[in-house]
Amino acid sequence: YFQQDYFTDENRVLKKDPQQDYHLEYAMENGTHTILAFSRELHTCDPNDKSITESTVRVIWAYHHKDMGEPGQNYHGANRGSKSLRLLNPEKVEVSSASLPFFDLTNKDVLIPDKDTTYWCQMFKIPVQHEKHHVTKVEPLIQKGHENLVHHILLYQCSSNLNDSVLDYGHECYHPNMPDSFLTCETVIFAWAIGGEGFTYPPHVGLSIGTAGDPLFVLMEVHYDNPSYIEGLIDNSGLRLIYTPVLRKYDAGVIEAGLWVSLFHNIPPGMPEFVSEGHCTLECLEEALGAERPGGIHVFAVLLHAHLAGRAIRMRHFRNGEEQELLAYDDEFDFNFQEFQYLKEERTILPGDNLITECHYSTVDRIRMTWVRKMLI
Repeated sequence: YFQQDYFTDENRVLKKDPQQDYHLEYAMENGTHTILAFSRELHTCDPNDKSITESTVRVIWAYHHKDMGEPGQNYHGANRGSKSLRLLNPEKVEVSSASLPFFDLTNKDVLIPDKDTTYWCQMFKIPVQHEKHHVTKVEPLIQKGHENLVHHILLYQCSSNLNDSVLDYGHECYHPNMPDSFLTCETVIFAWAIGGEGFTYPPHVGLSIGTAGDPLFVLMEVHYDNPSYIEGLIDNSGLRLIYTPVLRKYDAGVIEAGLWVSLFHNIPPGMPEFVSEGHCTLECLEEALGAERPGGIHVFAVLLHAHLAGRAIRMRHFRNGEEQELLAYDDEFDFNFQEFQYLKEERTILPGDNLITECHYSTVDRIRMTWVRKMLI
């Protein structure tokens, strides 16, 4: 083995790094696998190394069936790939859910229009009623082959005064002919976005279902991304909710902050960087939390969401006019990898605080105006 620190230039030629920051911890090889475990400092002060932060990192890999020799590397051919990861995302404390009950909320043979963007809405009734339970995990059920078609899924709580007739049909969201019942669904209770895995609530937190104040009817909004205008696509994607009768200490909720859909928010073409800010003002948080949650709310995870022009997102937190540590950020945003960031420590948001969602876009490859279609969460 040659276990050494290399870097590449713009011509993709590997060069041995004069500052060796690669430390082999473990190696194993058998007839089918080669396993290497290595470590390095997050910040090496080496101009040839990329610092590792809480942002998304693209890990690229390549291999050849022969070990690298002194003259140089062997060409990897098709044996290469990449994967986006968040290396510093805290490890989830996973409680076994193998024996827990669950229910699925999935679309039934939805015909995807042959247009760039479709928001499809379907109403569901929560089957767990009359007794409080906690949802402990939500998993995406993405139809095989549609991993790039299903861009995000939102779950809204609707009015409990509806009847079962609203379950009989789905409809395109935000459409003039959209059923009136959909207009009662305003509160987001869960969100998932492309590339994300299942979301596990912390051991002391769960999403409450089954009581009079909990969701009975919910609206699932699925954003389909079909830039190639493919015809005849039929989708059955959705969500699986795993729940337990063993109650946890706290109920979970969702706070939304960012940029709302607006004709006044657009991004000009040809911009290497364009920054927009969404303000969750102190007056807003005072009104929202002051009476019901005077002690504030505790944030344990954040989902940063944007579309193709998004390059970086920062959630800034202010108290009494002073900026606190960033609540969450991703300076290397990847459209195809949007998953929850679990905070290392829960952050308290108090009445009178304010939040600023700072969104960085790039439109250098566009010749027309870009209109923002959906909020950041």
